[in-house]
Amino acid sequence: MPNRSVLALGLVLLSWVPCAWSKDIALVSNKSTPVATITMAELVKVCKAQISHWPNGKPITLVIREPASPDAKIVVDKVYGMSPNAVNALVAGVNHEHVNRAAIVVVNSDDALVKKVESTPGAVGLVDVYSITSGIAVVKIGGKLPLEPGYSLHGN
Repeated sequence: MPNRSVLALGLVLLSWVPCAWSKDIALVSNKSTPVATITMAELVKVCKAQISHWPNGKPITLVIREPASPDAKIVVDKVYGMSPNAVNALVAGVNHEHVNRAAIVVVNSDDALVKKVESTPGAVGLVDVYSITSGIAVVKIGGKLPLEPGYSLHGN
């Protein structure tokens, strides 16, 4: 009978593992960026540079993690819906069209992403919710904030 107790405890502990591994990706903005909420469809257009300016005329700068990195998997799958190589090709093409500034900036860490969004007027970025600092603002997606039930960028 002691083996059943150990097995039951093991199953309970294993059931918690997905909770520990799941994470939410937050859409964050420079504090001067005039956006508090965005639909998922609008976010996809921003990420694909199909929308290049905010309603006030300021250019949008999107900051993302390297598409091939494990940290970008949720964004690549749920926002872009394409392979990491296709996202890289999209970024290269979009940035080639923008001579004066990069429309999409790719960084290698959440810390670099937060710093770039914080220092770039009109910038938004997609970052792990646990990397959010007081220097940036969190934007609702579909009326929901990260960690709320039904949030669009929740994943494992």
